[in-house]
Amino acid sequence: MEYVIVLAIVVIFLVFKDRPIMVLKFEEGELTHSKGNIPNGFLIGCKEIAHKQPFSGKIKVYKNRFVTKLVFSKTIPSKVKQRIHNVFPHSGATKKRGRRA
Repeated sequence: MEYVIVLAIVVIFLVFKDRPIMVLKFEEGELTHSKGNIPNGFLIGCKEIAHKQPFSGKIKVYKNRFVTKLVFSKTIPSKVKQRIHNVFPHSGATKKRGRRA
């Protein structure tokens, strides 16, 4: 009986664990930590944005079957968030959606 409870706890832990595909950490406009397969253009664009408008915070990128989502820490200003969204290469419509007449 105990093994069922332990198995349930392990499954819940694996399902709700924070698993971003990319992580970028900035401190005072400098990239201090990066993790994952980051596209070169996105990395260069983020460094340029951080150099022009220094900020501190973390950017995480999550992906499921249909959507790639950027998550920002609260310390990143909204104007910087918008500029990073504009540089991000994986946003936009996918080809899986039907065509409109």
